Amino acid sequence: MTIRFDGRVAIVTGAAAGLGRSHALALAARGARVVVNDFGGDVHGTGGSSEPAERVAEEIRRAGGEAISHGADVANPGQVADMVARALERWKRIDVLVNNAGILRDASFAKGTLADFRTVIDVHLVGAAVCSQAVWGHMRNAGYGRILMTTSTSGIYGNFGQASYGAAKTGLIGLMNVLQIEGAKYGIRVNALCPSAATRMTAGLLPESALALMTPESVTPAALFLVSEDAPSRTILSAVAGGYSRIVIEETRGVYLPHAERTPEAIAARFDEITDLAGALHSEEPGGPGLRFLKLAAAEAGVTLAGFAT
Repeated sequence: MTIRFDGRVAIVTGAAAGLGRSHALALAARGARVVVNDFGGDVHGTGGSSEPAERVAEEIRRAGGEAISHGADVANPGQVADMVARALERWKRIDVLVNNAGILRDASFAKGTLADFRTVIDVHLVGAAVCSQAVWGHMRNAGYGRILMTTSTSGIYGNFGQASYGAAKTGLIGLMNVLQIEGAKYGIRVNALCPSAATRMTAGLLPESALALMTPESVTPAALFLVSEDAPSRTILSAVAGGYSRIVIEETRGVYLPHAERTPEAIAARFDEITDLAGALHSEEPGGPGLRFLKLAAAEAGVTLAGFAT
């Protein structure tokens, strides 16, 4: 079955170039009416211009699609509210939000400033929250919504010099986890894309031969799947150079220590067993697989836990 977005309205942030532009063009090509958002600043978040976003919107219109542009700073609630209001005024609905906007202020933790740290968090994490909250009520009322966060291997696995960026990107996974729970009964599905692509944000970080393979267009199919009608929810999908995989958070089986044995020495003595990845568990439930320890503790204490399956 061909995935289409006919009749849907999508907002794509940071859509003037790179991944955002690729996402916006592909959504439009498959029938979506697109709000092309971009503040128009440089990779560090300085400057600002409405022209880059408008160029992409015009590109969509020349190809026969429908698009408007908006230069909202995603971390500015007032500007985002205006963007959402204009989309609703034009098309009466918002079905898809792709949180893609981001900046870099790379520096080692010793040399970076807290001001830069906060700025990066504001754009990536707070910006995604601002945009998501701005469309949340409309999606709830409609009984339908698809929201995509853009995380990164820098947050999941770490990368030198990217403490602020990594913290923001990991924070987006936490935001996804909560929103997919709160949105489920309203038909809102929330996922995260973990892309690796040759964009202005990755320029100079990898050899040109590798960057030539890491096209934004090879990532976009994953983004479109994650915001489609039959999308999953709470899925982190990695996409790089035509390869696609799911990233999950697992927990070792660990050990349960009776009350009398809960000492740091006991943990040290059994640390290899505690950290043994054999038989690691993955859970889709809030609280994760470690909740089974609470049941063991309750059994030892002779306590009945209301609301927990045994």
